[in-house]
Formats: sequence, structure tokens, C-alpha cells
Amino acid sequence: MPKMKTHSGAKKRFKVTATGKVKRRRGYLRHILSTKTRKQKRRLGKAALVDKANEKAIKRLLPYL
Repeated sequence: MPKMKTHSGAKKRFKVTATGKVKRRRGYLRHILSTKTRKQKRRLGKAALVDKANEKAIKRLLPYL
């Protein structure tokens, strides 16, 4: 069976942790930042874990990570 290809878009956006969870960046931090509070922007800067419902689909895109 041939090797599976890693999804290029997914490998740039997600990382798999040592325990097998999938890490992601939060959205809404690119523009119109003047309307967002300091606290909101600080929270959006931190990484988050992918929801359990979507984790399986993302792991399928990242077969070797």
C-alpha cells in the first residue's frame, strides 16, 4: 500500500501533543482589534485544544504526526 499524504493545510495549523490531543490557534485576532478588549485579545493569543468531535477528522489529515 502506498504512503498516505499529510494534508498541507492541516500540518501548518495543528500540532499533536505527546498525549495525542490536537492543539490549534484561536481565530479572530487578525484585524478589527480596536473593538476587542485587552483581556479578549490576550485570551485569543493562547493556544487551544481541538474539540473532541473534530479531533478524529483532523488526525486523519495528519497520519504521521
